[in-house]
Amino acid sequence: MPYAVGAPLPPPRSQAQELGATMNWPPHPGHSLPPGPPPAPAPVAPPQPAQPAPAPANPGWSGQAPPQQPPAADTTGTTGSAGGTGSTGHIQLPPGAPVALPSPQSGATAPDAAHAAVAVLLIGPAGAGKTSVARHWADSRRVPTAHISLDDVREWVRSGFADPQQGWNDHSEAQYRLARRTCGFAARNFLANGISCILDDAVFPDRPVVGLGGWKRHVGPGLLPIVLLPGLEIVLERNARRSGNRRLSDEEVARIHGRMAGWYGSGLPIIDNSQHDVAMTVRVLDDVVARSLASPPSW
Repeated sequence: MPYAVGAPLPPPRSQAQELGATMNWPPHPGHSLPPGPPPAPAPVAPPQPAQPAPAPANPGWSGQAPPQQPPAADTTGTTGSAGGTGSTGHIQLPPGAPVALPSPQSGATAPDAAHAAVAVLLIGPAGAGKTSVARHWADSRRVPTAHISLDDVREWVRSGFADPQQGWNDHSEAQYRLARRTCGFAARNFLANGISCILDDAVFPDRPVVGLGGWKRHVGPGLLPIVLLPGLEIVLERNARRSGNRRLSDEEVARIHGRMAGWYGSGLPIIDNSQHDVAMTVRVLDDVVARSLASPPSW
């Protein structure tokens, strides 16, 4: 008779009595063990002599298991197979410290942005192409690079998600700040462990404490902010192709784009990708990052 799925199978009937006595298995629900003679009492070990007997010339199995030796202390931080090959275990990661400003040597040329370990903050309005450019830039680099999307982290909240499209309030403000802090900590940890990163966010120049000031506190002064700002007609067209809660109204897009214009004259590098595809924008971004490493912007 088949048993319910997930329930342990009982031992074979011919072995049920023996196994039930030696291993103390409980009977399967609804089944009892067949009757049988009571188990024999456990043998009593004879008393040990005062002096240990000499070892025989050709020792064999004495009927008693040899004493277990404690395992050797693991001084490598990992446990695994003999010889240390294929072992896995705890790996100590460096703590994520604030990212410091790059310090190029005097007279040195601009470092190769494709190889440098950097943290980039890509700023721009909705529809500027930040996410596509950041993802492609991270994919095409020759060193390990992570793309940390603020929108993705913000949407980790499922129940109780505060969608700004439904109205900006204290809850949506708090969730944005929490997502920025989470992204900032992630960037610090990636950099501390040798992985570059690029973050994307719509940071406004008229809110320096919450915007760049917040990113500077979360990541460190070595973060490289770069503005991606195409024309208004471009962001309207790109926003129209978006879906879900990431698509904004034309009025909201125009308002955000107008506020982003305040970055002109701020000293931050600005890329107008109105006439560039993603691949071309990434090449321009590489050049801007290289120049920013050689001469970090003041912000």
